[in-house]
Amino acid sequence: MNTKPGPLRDLVPGIAGMALVGSSVTVSRSLVDAPLFGVQAVRYTAAALLLLALARAARVRIVLPRGREWLWLAGIAATGLVLFNVAVVRGVAHAEPAVIAVAVASVPILLGVIGPLLEGRRPSRRVLLAAPVVVAGAVLVEGTGRTDAAGVGWAALALVCEAGFTLLAVPVLRRHGAWGVSLHAVWMGAVMLAVLAVCFEGPAELVTVSPRQWATAGYLAVMVTAVAFLLWYRTVAAVGAGRAGLLTGIAPLAAAAAGAATGSGVPGPAVWLGLAVVIAGLAAGLRPESRPAVPAPVPPLPPLPAAPSAARKPRTDQEPAAP
Repeated sequence: MNTKPGPLRDLVPGIAGMALVGSSVTVSRSLVDAPLFGVQAVRYTAAALLLLALARAARVRIVLPRGREWLWLAGIAATGLVLFNVAVVRGVAHAEPAVIAVAVASVPILLGVIGPLLEGRRPSRRVLLAAPVVVAGAVLVEGTGRTDAAGVGWAALALVCEAGFTLLAVPVLRRHGAWGVSLHAVWMGAVMLAVLAVCFEGPAELVTVSPRQWATAGYLAVMVTAVAFLLWYRTVAAVGAGRAGLLTGIAPLAAAAAGAATGSGVPGPAVWLGLAVVIAGLAAGLRPESRPAVPAPVPPLPPLPAAPSAARKPRTDQEPAAP
């Protein structure tokens, strides 16, 4: 895995992925009354089929997991897909959405510390200093809201699950790449959600889903799952989990922009201030590390001339003297 600071092109996929994730907050409002497990199971099944078709079209070789890789990939599916969706949906019943969003926005701190350790490196001081700045800006964007003890618990679970979505992928990204990790995590998540749907909801619940809700699930399957997963894991593989974690601060900004575009109104001064703080934190944390200047090589000194030898006296009258 290449964890050295790369050019901007290594960060662009992660930026786009987080923007898609942030915009999904507004889109997902229409799914509040839909059966949770059933719709999500259909969403991830469609995303898995799409990823498989795209991988074959791009001639990307997908390898089967082996050994402990099954546990890492199943952990991604269980935390980043299943439990995260449950935490968000159940959390908003006890807390305002801003509380959940602020908890998720704290992910850069966890990724900045734990991510490099999983990659066998020391955490970057620059990333550790920039992560709280990004979190503070995200808090200003999302604001704070009312909650109870259960809401705090669901928000904490959402934070852990969002971090697990990236951290659990670090050990398997080298062998499987962004394509393999995305496809395996998505189809495993689809199976888990399908089992939960059968146990707790029943297939008949899907009949109540409206065409608008199915359209929302389709958008989430294509853009927020298949496309966003590939973009995100590509950046994590290129720059490392610590630096990529800073990009999660873009999600609340995208959510605020999507809300304004759909008629929620122009953001207030606190949102604009938070936007500036997040940008400052990203600029500080993602700036390439300065490399110490290498001194120019010193040319070798010319060889010293040989010292003239003293003239030797001839041993006989016929032998000439040595020069």
